[in-house]
Amino acid sequence: MKKSFAGSIPKHMLFTVLFLLLTVGSQAQLKYLQNARDLPPHPRILLLQGEEQEIKKTVQSDPVWANVHQSIMTECDQILLCPELQRIQTGRRLLSVSREAIRRIFYLSYAYRMSGEDKYRQHAEKEMLAISTFSDWNPSHFLDTAEMTMAMAIGYDWLYSSLSEASRQTIRDAILRKGIDSSLDTKHNWWLSVTHNWNQVCNAGITYGALAIWEEMPELSKMVVDRAIDKIQLPMNDYAPDGAYPEGYNYWDYGTSFNVLFLSAIEKAFGTDFGLTESSAFMKTAAYQENMTGPFHWCFNYSDGGLVGGLSPAMFWFASKTNDLSLLWNEKAYLAKGVSVKNRILPAILIWGRGIQTQHIQPPQALLWKGEGVTPVALMRTSWTDPNAIYVGFKGGTALSNHAHMDAGSFVMDANGVRWASDFGSQDYNSLESKGVDLWNHSQNSRRWQVFRYNNFVHNVLTINNQLHVTGGYAAIQSVSSSPERMNVTFDLTKIYEGQLSKCVRGIAIVNKQNVVVRDELKTLDKETTVRWTMLTAAEAKITGKNS
Repeated sequence: MKKSFAGSIPKHMLFTVLFLLLTVGSQAQLKYLQNARDLPPHPRILLLQGEEQEIKKTVQSDPVWANVHQSIMTECDQILLCPELQRIQTGRRLLSVSREAIRRIFYLSYAYRMSGEDKYRQHAEKEMLAISTFSDWNPSHFLDTAEMTMAMAIGYDWLYSSLSEASRQTIRDAILRKGIDSSLDTKHNWWLSVTHNWNQVCNAGITYGALAIWEEMPELSKMVVDRAIDKIQLPMNDYAPDGAYPEGYNYWDYGTSFNVLFLSAIEKAFGTDFGLTESSAFMKTAAYQENMTGPFHWCFNYSDGGLVGGLSPAMFWFASKTNDLSLLWNEKAYLAKGVSVKNRILPAILIWGRGIQTQHIQPPQALLWKGEGVTPVALMRTSWTDPNAIYVGFKGGTALSNHAHMDAGSFVMDANGVRWASDFGSQDYNSLESKGVDLWNHSQNSRRWQVFRYNNFVHNVLTINNQLHVTGGYAAIQSVSSSPERMNVTFDLTKIYEGQLSKCVRGIAIVNKQNVVVRDELKTLDKETTVRWTMLTAAEAKITGKNS
């Protein structure tokens, strides 16, 4: 008897199959993968079978890398003592569980591939089977789904040959139903059209899922990866023209790291990145991240940024791709201090850094870096090797960009091992969302701007007549000079004060590598104007005269 179409496939695959019938139809709809090569066998994501030997050789030849490897292995022994993850949300987020899933499964899979000890595979398998039983991976906050999909994909792919067929089926079905299928639902996939980190993270996570289950769902997988190659160009274009990342230091590490995870995976799988890096300012962005860190590794923490810098595995991908080891000057210092096993993608550093001898890493030469674009920044210093050097981070941009504060014209300043001009940085999102704050509304009258650290009143900026900055205004770089006697940058802030001033230009200079000068040029409207000049500092201020 002939089976019905619906009876020939599992019920949970009906949505996917119907979607394909309606929207894919044929290979002709593919934009990038029409003539893609056949994928390598498992493991195919990031590290092919046999490439472990290159990592082992690097670990054996450099004590710094040996320490990273041993830190991961030691942490894996601690993970073995942990019960499997549970589906516990914090507010509207499952993200902390998804991130811990990546950390555990990536670490354990790495440990198994490097050592062959089955205890690591067994625990990773238990974690994946437990995650497979979750009711869902919280697609309403899709970052959670994307990171969970990536975690499961890495474990499934890297451990494929050692998993039982029953476990493979369970994990594969979870990747499909709770990961990839959710990305096809228009209620949840709004991130496909945005230019910020959500696009990068979500496309990367779902792509990993597709690469993992490619054989079982080839047409769906091709469609998903093809879509990702197309859509991830939106945030990659936002690095133009110089590599500055609109969302600041921490979100650079988030969005850019997942973008690199995406690029690295598709290049390994298909032998090409489909031209994504050929003419992109994306390849300049590692210099932005390096220059965003001051002489004692505190960051220019504008927007929702954290204060203290940390190791970024993605920097090793950039250094390898550009053949510029000076991009790793800060990373070398972080490695010397010992790695943090809280970094969930730490094993990637040994994939992207293999073959790099850390003793060959030298400091950059340029003391000024500027990047224009959505959030223009200028980053100046007097030395790369002196922890007491002067450092100034200075920004423009707009309060409308993702995670932005009302901080156009703000700056931080370090000198003699002290941060003299500071920024409060981020606040825990759930602490505000749980109080009903419409946190992601950047309009002029949004309650977001009532939050103490988000408005202009506590940033190192000018405030006119006690008014908020104009959210739709934009501050651009006006001039730049790298002269050692007077290194300086000016921003035109006039649009930030539309209706408040007729002109506003701020310039900051490092004079003779000894002094920092902040100069504001204002032209008021034809009315009485009160100007407040703010500098947030932990230091005790003392007035020494009228011109202080």
